[in-house]
Amino acid sequence: MRNHSSVCPSFCSTAIRSIALSAGVAFFIPALLAQCADDGGADSLGCPIELHQPGSSHPGDSPAVLSAAERPSGTPQPDGSTEASAGNSVSSGASYTEDLLHDGHGSASLRGGLPSQPEALTEFQLFVAATTGHTLPIYGAVLFTSHPASFGPIDHAPAPGELIVGANDELRIRIWGQINFSANLRVSRGGEVYLPKVGAVHVAGLPFSAVPGHLRNALERVYRNFELSVDLGELHSIQIYVTGMARLPGEYTVSALSTVVDAVFMSGGPSASGSMRHILLKRGGKVVTDFDLYALLIRGDKTNDAQLQPGDVLYIPSAGPQVALLGSVRQAGIYELRGEEPIGHLLDAAGGRTAIASGAHLSVERIDDHARRRAFELEANTAGLATLLADADIVRIDPIVSNYHETVTLRGSVANPGRFHWHAGMRLSELMPDRDSLVTRDYWWRRTQLGLPVPELAAPSSADSPTEKPAAVLSPGAQTDWNYAVIERLDSSTMRTSLVPFKPGKLVLDHDISQDLDLNPGDVVTIFSQEDIRLPIEEQTKYVRLEGEFSHAGVYSVTPGETLRSLIIRAGGLTPNAYLFGSDFSRRSTQALEQQRLSEYIDRLEQQMERSSIGLSSMASGAGQQNQVASINHELIARLRQMRASGRVVLDLRPLSTGVGELPDMALEDGDRLVIPSTPATVQVIGAVFNQNAFLYRGNASAGDYLGLAGGPSREADRGRSFILRADGSVASHETAQHSYGFWRFDKLTLYPGDTIVVPEKSVRPSSLSQIMAWSQFLSGFSLSALAVNTIK
Repeated sequence: MRNHSSVCPSFCSTAIRSIALSAGVAFFIPALLAQCADDGGADSLGCPIELHQPGSSHPGDSPAVLSAAERPSGTPQPDGSTEASAGNSVSSGASYTEDLLHDGHGSASLRGGLPSQPEALTEFQLFVAATTGHTLPIYGAVLFTSHPASFGPIDHAPAPGELIVGANDELRIRIWGQINFSANLRVSRGGEVYLPKVGAVHVAGLPFSAVPGHLRNALERVYRNFELSVDLGELHSIQIYVTGMARLPGEYTVSALSTVVDAVFMSGGPSASGSMRHILLKRGGKVVTDFDLYALLIRGDKTNDAQLQPGDVLYIPSAGPQVALLGSVRQAGIYELRGEEPIGHLLDAAGGRTAIASGAHLSVERIDDHARRRAFELEANTAGLATLLADADIVRIDPIVSNYHETVTLRGSVANPGRFHWHAGMRLSELMPDRDSLVTRDYWWRRTQLGLPVPELAAPSSADSPTEKPAAVLSPGAQTDWNYAVIERLDSSTMRTSLVPFKPGKLVLDHDISQDLDLNPGDVVTIFSQEDIRLPIEEQTKYVRLEGEFSHAGVYSVTPGETLRSLIIRAGGLTPNAYLFGSDFSRRSTQALEQQRLSEYIDRLEQQMERSSIGLSSMASGAGQQNQVASINHELIARLRQMRASGRVVLDLRPLSTGVGELPDMALEDGDRLVIPSTPATVQVIGAVFNQNAFLYRGNASAGDYLGLAGGPSREADRGRSFILRADGSVASHETAQHSYGFWRFDKLTLYPGDTIVVPEKSVRPSSLSQIMAWSQFLSGFSLSALAVNTIK
């Protein structure tokens, strides 16, 4: 497009040319004569042709005319045009991204590549969204969501032969042979170009393909034996009008090379209510072409695209009948019909059905006589696809039903789960031919990792984890449950599901024919692991860790019926340094139960704090203290939630217990861990004492003796709540000692190696939050076994 405001620059440019013409005559004429004298060519079109200047006192003189190659750039021609160098490329006009859009209310810049404003949904789009739950786009509208920066005619592209030459077009004329001439001549407003010695030649209104022959005929009246080449340089602009349901209707100044498609894109395309099937080009009150934009979008067909001429009107009418297509199709959307079209054409426009589309039928919803709605189904065959569409139809292509035919499914703790083809007489043994088929690939992968080298800089793993085991025996529960598996079977007549159990161990290991059941189409065979269904303890695969003062510490596989005492005997018994009273026995199930109870306690505590927050706030003076109370509550709950249960079980051993016979003859579970340390040499005193420290154990020394070594309780000590955490995990508190031996009998309690005396601090009144915080700090850094203890007697 060309800016209408370019009229002023054109007028100014013409004035400058006129001034340059009158000012340069005196300089150019002598130069022309000198050049002709040097050439001496009597028939050279560049020199001997007579040029009669207005007002010349020597009409008989024939001053020569310089060729374009010899003239300075911008030399005016007799017809007012300006020549350019023959070596210059074709100059192009302003691109569409730099032109101005005139809409009758002023001018606005139309920049390429800028997204246009989204349009509101049409009534039919809203109707389809309310009916189907899907908002469908109008097909083809995405092409106009942004104005293309480079779409449009390129002025320096080869000109088509049918292009009509008009005023202000630039013709590049090259003549060689008997005569030599090279010039860029601009067509005057009268439609003529001026050839020296030939005169004015009228070219406006001619197709460009006819211009070379027309100029040759004019030149042959004067010259013979020459060759002629004509090309188009800068082209003229034309004015067109875009009306109707365009996004940006108005008056446009465009290149003479523009076509209907160019104008459609420049105007932003049809609006949401505009038609894409009927874009009319009108010229002189008659329709020149009816362009179907779907032909371009679907097939890339521009057959009906036409060259624009000055005064053309591009009219976009309202959209015609529309239908909605959704479901398993390549491109769902709102489609416009062009006349009577069958469903098959609609599917072709949408790119066809997807791979998962149902090939059996399709659904149609229709409005009859603008009064009633009905739905019907069509077979997806030739007859069904030939059904004609009606305005406002909603066509749905459903996907196939995810139902496998003649297929059985194997899943669970197997090497190759998946779906397999069923055939008559198929049995379980075909899915599980050997024991390797019932061992998961993850198991073998972890076994493979055992042979990989350990990185030299790898961080050492913690040896204190109660559940950690070597990788070779990790997750034994992932092994197959050899005693129970099921076939899930659907009865097609009653649509009820039944479970048919069988024993994989007898099938695979013992080859029991009674367990090799027949399979039906659609059966789902599930092989469970020992983690899926809890087995009787005698049938579980169990691994137990023995650490510390054992003759042969390690990880042991527990045989059916084996107890803790018998396992230790099998491991070679205890060493002479074993300190049974300090044994630490931990169990996974106990840890899980303790953690659950701890979480429940924290939840109750948090609720109590929320209920008492009003009372606590009334006791605090000022908003600052209220915020401090809330912050302490939050910090307490956060610390408590970070605590993790240890899962320790107190074995109820005597302080002087020795030998395996003192241990309880208890059943073992998978993941149990027993650590028997050597006899420690110290007793610890911590809390509100003057000297928290570890002191050497002295036989028959009492709690008061060790408190004296620590300097005794401090002023902040709450002696009434002191307690002793025994090496076996049990607790002896001040309250129990008072109840059993009198008020001050706590100081007389005997301590044993590994015991710990804890003296808490007094709480700050009126709130007990400080005491709770102190306890939580202690518990988060100390063993939780003092709170959650399971005693086995």
